[in-house]
Order: sequence, then structure tokens, then C-alpha cells
Amino acid sequence: MEFQDILYEKYNNRAKITINRPDNMNMFTNHTLSEMITALQSAWTDKEVGAVILTAAGSRAFTIGGTPGETDAGAQPIEKLPMPNLFAQLLHTIRTIPKPVIAAVNGYAIGGGHVIQVVCDLTIAASTAKFGQVGPKVGSFDAGYGSAYLSRIVGEKKAREFWYLCKKYTAEECLQMGLVNAVVPPEELMAETDKWVDTIVKSSPTSLAALKMSFNADSASVWGIQSMAGVALGMYFNTDEAKECSRAFSEKRDPDIAQYR
Repeated sequence: MEFQDILYEKYNNRAKITINRPDNMNMFTNHTLSEMITALQSAWTDKEVGAVILTAAGSRAFTIGGTPGETDAGAQPIEKLPMPNLFAQLLHTIRTIPKPVIAAVNGYAIGGGHVIQVVCDLTIAASTAKFGQVGPKVGSFDAGYGSAYLSRIVGEKKAREFWYLCKKYTAEECLQMGLVNAVVPPEELMAETDKWVDTIVKSSPTSLAALKMSFNADSASVWGIQSMAGVALGMYFNTDEAKECSRAFSEKRDPDIAQYR
């Protein structure tokens, strides 16, 4: 398979998906999301693959979320979906592929990038990585996995802090929250991730699949919420309120939002 926005490798009974847009802080477009879904689906049906590593090129960012980008004439039909809907499909695929998905977070995991690592089965983080949400500051939100499932991991109060204050958290802070599984020096990130995967791919695939579905069962209803939230977010993007928040963020000023309260 040939991709433009990602790299797809297979080795030692694992697949590795690398978001390859380092000049743009690995921001994803609809095309990027479509390629990631395709790669995950390929790993799903490949009997040589026992686990999937999800990472990004460069050292600055895992991904800082989405950017609309251009949809060219040759785009696949799925790429023409509104970005919130396509993003929801990516999250759902990560959750439902019957193989562990391990995020190797090499830098900033912000906004949609943070939500991606939240839904992965495990996360290994470089000590230089930063995590956080920015939605309410830029005229966006994730009212599905990025909030409801996040609260199951870090607790209700901390999840609300993520979204209401839009702070950035260090890898060590996230380790203490239980949001990541291990923190290592940047130069050791892939070696440590491979070490974890070495153990996983030697385990019973049926056992792992059943366990993953069991772990997911308690939060399975969040998929329905995510789907509805995607529709709502698509409509919200077109409101004056969202546009004002986005402009204000770009112009580094406080938004004029009193009229929307």
C-alpha cells in the first residue's frame, strides 16, 4: 500500500503507523484520517500482525489535531465526510480493531491528537511530550471519547480541568493520572514501545481480542455519544461563536463571547 500522509510498516508481527506531516506539527486532514483508517483496517485482517503502534514523524509533535485541508477531485468518498464524522470513524476503528493499539507519543498531543492517544489501548510517552485540550479556546469540542471516556481514565474532576482550563500537562503528570503507561527519554521511545509490543505479540490473539472488547464494554455507549457529538460539532463550526473563538485564538486576543452566554 502507498500512502501520502502516513508511513505504514510491518515487522516482527506488528504494524507501525506513522503520521508523516512533521512540517505541520503532524496536523491531520481528512486525507490523513482516511489513510489511518485504511492502514488500521489492513492490520485488522492481516494474520501476521498482532499489535499496532501509532506514532508520528519528528520530535516536536505526535499530532496537534486537525486542519481542514483541500479535498482533491480524486478523493475517496469517505474523505468528503465532515472532519468530525471521519475523526469519529478513526476513533471507533482504534477501539474496535481486535488487536492492541499502542500510542508512542513523541511530542505534543493536543486537541484531536490527545483524543487519539486517549482511545489507544496503551500509551508510551517521551519525557518531552505534552498533553492537553484546546477546544473551548479555538471554537471546538469533543463531547465523546475525548471527554466522556477521558473522565473514566483520569476522573471527572480532572477531565473537566482538561477541557475547562485547556492547560498542557507533562508526560510525568499524565503518568501520575494513569493517562499514560510509561515515560522514557525521547531517544528510547521506540525501543521501549517495541519492548512492550514484543510481549504482547507472544500472547494469545483470541485472549487479547476478548479482553479488549471486555475493557471496552463499560464505555461502549460513548460511541453513540461520539457520533451525535460529531454531527453537532460540524454544525457548531459554522456558527458565529465558533468563528469568533477561532479568530481570537489566531489573533492572540480574548474572544468577544459575552453575547453567546
